[in-house]
Amino acid sequence: MTDFSIENQYSGIVCGLDEVGRGPLAGPVVAACVVIPPAKRMLDFVAAIQDSKKLSVKKRDELYDKIIENFPHAITEITPEEIDEINILQASLKAMKTAHDAIGNIEYALVDGNKAPELNSKAITVIKGDSKSKSIAAASIIAKVHRDRIMQELSKQYPHYGWSKNAGYPTKQHREAILQFGITQHHRKSFAPVRNFIESQQ
Repeated sequence: MTDFSIENQYSGIVCGLDEVGRGPLAGPVVAACVVIPPAKRMLDFVAAIQDSKKLSVKKRDELYDKIIENFPHAITEITPEEIDEINILQASLKAMKTAHDAIGNIEYALVDGNKAPELNSKAITVIKGDSKSKSIAAASIIAKVHRDRIMQELSKQYPHYGWSKNAGYPTKQHREAILQFGITQHHRKSFAPVRNFIESQQ
């Protein structure tokens, strides 16, 4: 059940933090931070906010627009180059911290998963948080839509890899396209299938 029961345990400004794109072989990792003020929790569309993975593309797009219009939010991206430099876990944590800090004045941060970045607010990790907390679910929706749109645009430049459908994840089509067409500047060179291809060319 995705609701505000976790948020209601804290008096003060509460945000939800989530990231998307840890597993793909290409594209950025994206994090989002959303604050749903108590006075706005009864808005009609809030009832539909849940784990982004359980929503249709159309519904996600609709909710993205509503969340962006109505709530304080921030979205950040970490490039493939930086992912390769600092590793994907550190990149995910950095993306979340940057999104959190962009809003400011947050007292409690509900973070999806079991690891939280170092924040100047109190961080509370919530396993499967995007299916429990409306704030985290809202962050998951805007992060996912933002990243999917990036990959759809990149797919126009690099159509062989199927990014408009697989969002850079290691599908069969994507892996085979790497072997056939090589890699792009948007691939993560530290990820095994990409690294293995680079090594095979040396």
